[in-house]
Amino acid sequence: MSTGRLLRTEALSWMSDVDNVTGGQSQDLVLQPVWDYLHQNHHDLLRSPLFPVVLSVTTYFFLVALYTVLDLLAPTWPFINRYRLHPDRPVTWPNIWTTLGVTIYNHLLYIFPAAVAQWLWRPPTPLPREAPTLWSFFLGILGCMVVFDFQYYLWHLLHHRVPWLYRTFHAVHHQYNQPFSLVTQYLSGWELFSVGFWATVDPILLQCHCLTTWGFMVFNVYVSTEDHCGYDFPWAMHNLVPFGLWGGTPKHDAHHQRPGTNFAPFFSHWDWLGGTHTVQNALTGRVFH
Repeated sequence: MSTGRLLRTEALSWMSDVDNVTGGQSQDLVLQPVWDYLHQNHHDLLRSPLFPVVLSVTTYFFLVALYTVLDLLAPTWPFINRYRLHPDRPVTWPNIWTTLGVTIYNHLLYIFPAAVAQWLWRPPTPLPREAPTLWSFFLGILGCMVVFDFQYYLWHLLHHRVPWLYRTFHAVHHQYNQPFSLVTQYLSGWELFSVGFWATVDPILLQCHCLTTWGFMVFNVYVSTEDHCGYDFPWAMHNLVPFGLWGGTPKHDAHHQRPGTNFAPFFSHWDWLGGTHTVQNALTGRVFH
């Protein structure tokens, strides 16, 4: 090989290495400006043991308020009502007050004392200087969802198959066979504790960055509320994730019609493997794909 060709080859190799390094650095730095801003301007708030609780509760009530407004407008606004899974069965004010009352009761009796206990006894959250990479951020959220999905599938299946567990802890959630957003946390204290415990512990088990942990908490609340919202919007998760891999609103609605099916909260694979998967609504006969 001539000297010129050798130098040209070395130069191209060096440029390729620089591009690879630069690409990796740019990926690593995507979340860093956001994290630096949060770190510098909201340091004490983010370190507080109360912050994850406030974040989750605020996200939940914001989403519920949004869906409840849609529920109240749907009967007179056809372009909203056409996306409802049960357009001929409107959500009524008694439905709203009953579910809201149980939700507030659970928050006052269970979540508020647990939050105070964390504030008193749990040390402040350490905040690393470095943000997670974009890859580790999304992979961490996905990992937490996969673990949570398996945990709740087993819990859910057990509480349907054992009559005492169903009557004592889970039956309250099935008082509504046509879910709407406020049914999401229309739960017994035991179920609320179980869901909150896994959502808190799973990011710790997977050693997630605190920013990833908060992202998972927000997304978990969003998906759980969407599952119960009673709407089949084009942007809903089950319409975005291909091949029927995601359960979503229609399949969880079908679970409230056929309580022996669709136990997983997010994905469909455990119900496929366990023979508990269905895509047909018992009231309307509608088949969901």
